[in-house]
Formats: sequence, C-alpha cells, structure tokens
Amino acid sequence: MHHHARLVHGMWWLAAAVCLTAVSSVAAEDRPNVLLIMADDQGWGDVTLHGNDVIETPTMDALARSGAQFDRFYACPMCGPTRAALLTGRWNLRSGASWVSHGKEIVRLDETTIGDVFSNAGYATGAFGKWHNGEYGPYHPNARGFDQFVGFCRGAWENYFDAVIERNRQPLQTKGYITDVLTDAAIDFMEANRDRPFLCYVPYNAPHHPFQVPKKYFDKYRQRTDSEKMAAVYGMVENIDDNLARLLATLDELEIADNTIVIYTSDNGPAQPRYNGGMRGIKASVDEGGTRVPMFVRYPGHVPPGTIVKPIASHIDLLPTLASWCDVPFNAEKPIDGKDLTPLLEGKRAEWPDRMVFTHQNRLGETMMTPGGVRTEQYRLVHRGPKGDGYELYDMLADPGQAQDIADDQPEVTTRLMTAYEAWYREVTTRGTDPPPLPVGYEPADETALQAEDARLSDGLQFYRKQGWAHDSILNWTSSDDTATWQIDVLQEGTYEIELMIGCGPQDLGATVTVNVANQSVTAKLTTPHEPLPALEKGKDRNAIWTSGPVPTMTWLPLELPSVQLETGIQVLRVSVDGIEAGSRFELKEVRLCKR
Repeated sequence: MHHHARLVHGMWWLAAAVCLTAVSSVAAEDRPNVLLIMADDQGWGDVTLHGNDVIETPTMDALARSGAQFDRFYACPMCGPTRAALLTGRWNLRSGASWVSHGKEIVRLDETTIGDVFSNAGYATGAFGKWHNGEYGPYHPNARGFDQFVGFCRGAWENYFDAVIERNRQPLQTKGYITDVLTDAAIDFMEANRDRPFLCYVPYNAPHHPFQVPKKYFDKYRQRTDSEKMAAVYGMVENIDDNLARLLATLDELEIADNTIVIYTSDNGPAQPRYNGGMRGIKASVDEGGTRVPMFVRYPGHVPPGTIVKPIASHIDLLPTLASWCDVPFNAEKPIDGKDLTPLLEGKRAEWPDRMVFTHQNRLGETMMTPGGVRTEQYRLVHRGPKGDGYELYDMLADPGQAQDIADDQPEVTTRLMTAYEAWYREVTTRGTDPPPLPVGYEPADETALQAEDARLSDGLQFYRKQGWAHDSILNWTSSDDTATWQIDVLQEGTYEIELMIGCGPQDLGATVTVNVANQSVTAKLTTPHEPLPALEKGKDRNAIWTSGPVPTMTWLPLELPSVQLETGIQVLRVSVDGIEAGSRFELKEVRLCKR
C-alpha cells in the first residue's frame, strides 16, 4: 500500500506500538479487533442503499449487506454530544457535553471512555480524525485512553488540503486530502498492531463543511445536481466510501478481517436540506431527520449477512455492545444507559422490549429543558423550544414524515412521554451543564491556548462567526469596559509566559492590551497593524467550493506580554483594551499560556 508519504513528519510511533505488542496480555490476544468509523454530518439518506439515486456508496452498501443494517439508529442532533454518548455509553448530558462549543462539548474527567475501557484491557487504542470532546490538557484524547491520536480536537477544521493537524499533541504538516490522510494514519496503526487486539476509532470530519473536496469527486456530482454545495457534500461522502474500501482492504491484506468488528455510522442528520427518505428535520433539529443515521455492523461468524435490526437503538449502545463482544472487563463506576445489542445482531432475540431514546438540543449555547423529545418504537414526542407551540406527538409507523401532530388526539401517550422526558432531563442534568474551568499547566503539554470561542464576553463584544464556533475570534471592541473572560484551573504553580494572537488596524496602534489574572495586570501596546483575513485572488471566496489547495486561512499576529506568577487552583483571566474606539479592527483569537 503506497500511502506513507502523506504523513510528512514520519511515523515514529509505529516502533513504539510494535514494542508494546510484545507486552500485550496473553488473555487479550484472541479478542476481536474493533474498527469504528463515524462520518460527520452524513445523513441517513446519504447512502445509495437508502434510496438515494444521486450518490454512489458501493462500499457502504456492501458493508451493510455483509452484516447488519439498523433500520432505526439514533444520534444526537449535533456532533459533540453524539461523540460523548459514543465514548461513554451514557446520555451526553450526564458527561457535561451539551453542545459543540464554549466548553460545552467537553466530557468530564470522571467519565470512563471507550478508550479507557479497551486500553485497560490490553488493547492498542488509536483515534484518527475529529475528537470534539475537549482539547485542553487532560481532556485531550491521549489522556482519555487513546495511545495514538492523529487529527484535531475542535468541532471543525478550516483547510482539508495539506492541512496542519496534530499527532499526539504535536503539530503535523500533512500532504493530501484530509480524509485520505486520516485513513493513512489508521492503516498504519492497524498494520503496526496486526498481532495485537486493537481499537481503531476513525471519526472522519467529512462531509462537514467547509465545502472542500478533490476535483474528480466534485466534477462528478456537479453533473448530477444543480447545487455546488450538494456536489461537494456528495463528493466528500464518496471519498469516504473509497477510504472505507481502503480500510477494509487492509483488514483483508493483514488476514484479520474475520476477527475484526467493523462499525460504520454518523453523528447526526444532514447539515443541509437534501434527500433523506422523506423525514422531517435536519442537523440540529430534534425530529427524525436530525437524529436518524446510518448504522452498519460486520462481524464474520457472529452477525449473519443480510441482518436487518428493527428495534430502535442509539450511540449509547456501542460501548456496552463492543465490551460484551470483546470480553472486555467493564465495571462501570457510573450507570451505563446503553444496552448490549449483541442478541439482536446475532439473531438470538426475536423479541426486544420497547425503550425510550431521548433527544436534546442546546439553544445555541444555552442549555435548557427544550428543545428535546423522546422516541419509542411507535411514537416521537418533540418540543421545539421557543420556536414551537409546546409538545407535539407523531405516530412514526403511520406518519414517518411527521406531517400530523396527534398530541391532542392521544393525550395519555403525550402525557406519559412528556413526563418521562422531563424526568429524564432533570436526572441527567443533576450536576448542571456549566463547562469546566480550562486546565492550564498540564505537564505533558508545552502550552495552553485559550480559544476565543471558550470566552465569556461582556455586552457589546461579539464573535466573528456570531455564535462562537471553532476557530472563532472576538471583535467589536470599543472601550476598556469590554472584556473577554476565561475561567482557568492552574494545575502547576510557577511562572507563565503570555502571548495573545491578534489582529488590528492602523487606527488601533498605540492602544494598550491588558491581561488580568490572579491579581496581576500585565500590558502591551499595539504597534503593528495586521489583517487576519488573507488576500484572495479576484473572484475567490474562502468559504466557497475548493477542489484543491492551498485554501487560505486567517493568520494572526503574536503579541507578547510580561510573565505572571500563578498558584494552583481556579483563577479568572480577563482581557481588555484601553485607548480603543468604535470602529476598531482589533480582534482576539487566543490567549497562550506557557509555563517556564
């Protein structure tokens, strides 16, 4: 396989993985491998097998037919919460992951992840793709049970061609398209651990925007659809299908396919309206279309080919199911919400008790009881929050497109499901939904970069991307009363160097930037203008369709400030600017703290 050139800095960790093989436990040697693949924003309808006559996904289709396909498999309405549910086997709100940004995507440190479970059982563990459940210090995948990590930790990435991502906390300059690169890393990991049981988690970041895809895929679907964005999305999905074929071919070449559990799924519904089997809703909605996703499972000798799993299921079921199949000790300290699905997958249970799969959606950063709802085998109850008119009830057997609200016609069912949902919400949010303080001074990391999107903003300040998404910045500074604030948890006392990543205009020169933390104030003057937005060729738009790189991304000017002394414990770090006026072009991207 000729793929190693894509990971430019070399694969030093392969040697370490081979050494670890020698000390792996004998008890684990006969256990199956796990290849767990999850796409990002691939809806249920983005598969040929599900009736989409535009897209071509032959590998996904073949994988589904070679094992089991779930008829009704459910995720959360957005990506970070789904990942938390998959990692822990618990409702996402229990672990603190209620949204996708502002620190509300972070999984609490007292949660046990699938990486922890399999690593403790002697498995080699690797994650290759989008993490999205915490990037700071002990929240990083390398500290959550994954020996190897290649990818990125935030909720999105800006450049899919020759991207700078990371490998085990260190920057990694890659060459090629990002989905191909992540597949290369996963293949290298499997090759290095062919003689040792492994958990290979591949959470791709496609077909999530930006709309960047190699030209041959875009050109193919541009001939089949009137929408350039849809052409890019379908092209990204077919590229995933091609990379899935590479992963499966690797298992065959290593002669481990018969002893490897392969799972393919997605994290939520489609991000844009497109074919989705006539279901109502898209990503971020609590309707069927926002939460029903593809789910295919292959395990030769255990899952009969052509299996159709009818009962409803969810991402919370994956950890207990895999732990059961792999005979992995799993003494959970916290209640596991998921169910072991092996009886359904192996055809040993014709009957399966009805259950409730709960759904919740954050209000763009504000966590409240609604929007939310619950799905049973027959019904879906939804509450759309402030945009709705209370609880709605749909008979999904008679009305799969949710055209007719029957809440008034079925008051007993409505009341029963409403009561269950509200009791569930209160129970899973007992510990609250506030994000944790951000750790600073975590020993394995050289520095902590506090991101703009994790700040609390005073009135008047705003995010460049409005809601505070990944890679955001803070702008609209008009006076010294404007402040951006981070709550931090200092893990090691000592001297910390401070550097801000900023942009500013000529009119801002001479203004003073102040960082206040632990009763210390340090300052620096703005002396050099810098425009973060890159200069583009005429007619180009950095948010448009890109079929090759390099894709221009925003750049930032480092601004050094004097060092500060920090003691361990919770602190508040605050940034303000003095000598600035309305119309300022000052922007703040991040605050970097590095322990000397």
